[in-house]
Amino acid sequence: MSIAFLLTTLVVVATPGTGVVYTLAAALSRGRRAGVVAALGCALGIVPHMLATVTGVAALLHASATAFQILKYAGVAYLLYMAWATLRDREAIAVDRDESAAHVPAARVIARGVLINILNPKLTLFFFAFLPQFVDRGEPNALARMLVLSGVFMAVTFVVFAGYGVLAASVRSQVVSRPRVMTWLRRSFAGSFVALGAKLAFTPR
Repeated sequence: MSIAFLLTTLVVVATPGTGVVYTLAAALSRGRRAGVVAALGCALGIVPHMLATVTGVAALLHASATAFQILKYAGVAYLLYMAWATLRDREAIAVDRDESAAHVPAARVIARGVLINILNPKLTLFFFAFLPQFVDRGEPNALARMLVLSGVFMAVTFVVFAGYGVLAASVRSQVVSRPRVMTWLRRSFAGSFVALGAKLAFTPR
């Protein structure tokens, strides 16, 4: 495991994106546990991209403009849905004083995190371009090494996102009794999802 790989992974993971926004929203609305669960969902959402890379599907996405566009716009549509749902459903970003009072199933929180990452073709292409740089072409166990590196990438993603979630949850008490702050947060998260969707839609392959 090279230092270069770990540093590059940390920079990529720590850079705010859809997963970070989703984790922060979950943590602020439902507390530390929800933030950690959301981080787990985002990490699990990396698995399909990892499998796509090692099985060559990433090469298909890279070669086929149609396949890439279909997956890309599915991701854009889901991000816009998340923005709409955040604005429409006040409970989506509604802080409960008691974390135990939040009855959102963990499976739902995880599923949304997984979908956010699954519907991002840029992540598949990132894996396709990123992993091979740290695997020697003549290495006999290249596939196993790629799986190990992917596992490390997932672990770092979970730890960093969970850290974001814990930090966000630590300031929940400061916004519980401030409706204006919650309204601002809801609009900000919705706007972030729209901005990220637009970035995905207009960014070339």
